[in-house]
Amino acid sequence: MLITFKSKAATEVTMYKEHARRILDLLHKDIERGIITPAELPQAIQKIEAAVAESKAHPITDEVSRDVNAHHNADGDDHEHEAPEPVSFATRAFPVLEMLHAAHKMQREVMWGV
Repeated sequence: MLITFKSKAATEVTMYKEHARRILDLLHKDIERGIITPAELPQAIQKIEAAVAESKAHPITDEVSRDVNAHHNADGDDHEHEAPEPVSFATRAFPVLEMLHAAHKMQREVMWGV
């Protein structure tokens, strides 16, 4: 399922629901539909930027490393699959964070699910 963030301050941002969930959980917002008002934007930006900084400080856990290695054994036999390249939270959050900055600058709301 996809979620599309909309604002009159920026172009639409569409992402998978499971990736949007982490952002919206930080903001205590419903995944199905919601709004971030201009008054809420500074705090929303601050929370997401803090989570991005935290994710950069701890880019990959041992659990994720074990999972990746389980699919690519020591013999190099990976059944002709490319090694996965994880996409960081910072990379996934960037378009939404840019939208929030633009909305804050123009004092516009950000909505989804409408």
